[in-house]
Amino acid sequence: MLALRDEQSGPCVAFCPRNGKKMADEDDDQEQDETPEPPPRLFTLTEAERARQELEPFLVEAMDSRKKLSGLENELAAVSARIMMMGGVIVPYEKLAAVRMEHQQLAETLKSALNRILETGCLVKDLDVGLLDFPAVINHQDVYLCWKLGEDRIRFYHRQDEGFANRKPLDPRDLGPGDTIQ
Repeated sequence: MLALRDEQSGPCVAFCPRNGKKMADEDDDQEQDETPEPPPRLFTLTEAERARQELEPFLVEAMDSRKKLSGLENELAAVSARIMMMGGVIVPYEKLAAVRMEHQQLAETLKSALNRILETGCLVKDLDVGLLDFPAVINHQDVYLCWKLGEDRIRFYHRQDEGFANRKPLDPRDLGPGDTIQ
């Protein structure tokens, strides 16, 4: 280890000669953010239902963007593979530039839609099927109010350590087709 002194800054700085990295005994004057994360927002059923109605268009937009992005990524990968295999292939630069621009725009749309959903405190559990969870408390137990795109309203919940397969109806009289109380 080498201790170097910068004439202007004063204190010694330790460096490891093998990798040139600063050592742990160096005093970084950087403040560490020790602000604790705020607790997750808890929803009542009414609040979750209201948020669901507002967020559904953003969820659909995110799902559509993701699906289109996947197609564009496949297209870009195919072009890349052709270039690597053929070496001297003529690259359609204008078409590729347009595809990359569309890819970038879709990625921004996806990011914006997801941020809009997440900033409410709602969790996106599965973007392929459109599954949203809303943190809540039922009978002094932390749960998620669970909604899937296509359902008319929030009718199910599950414990936070469980998933979609363990959904329970909020109201036993509100069972969907094929659902049974366990």
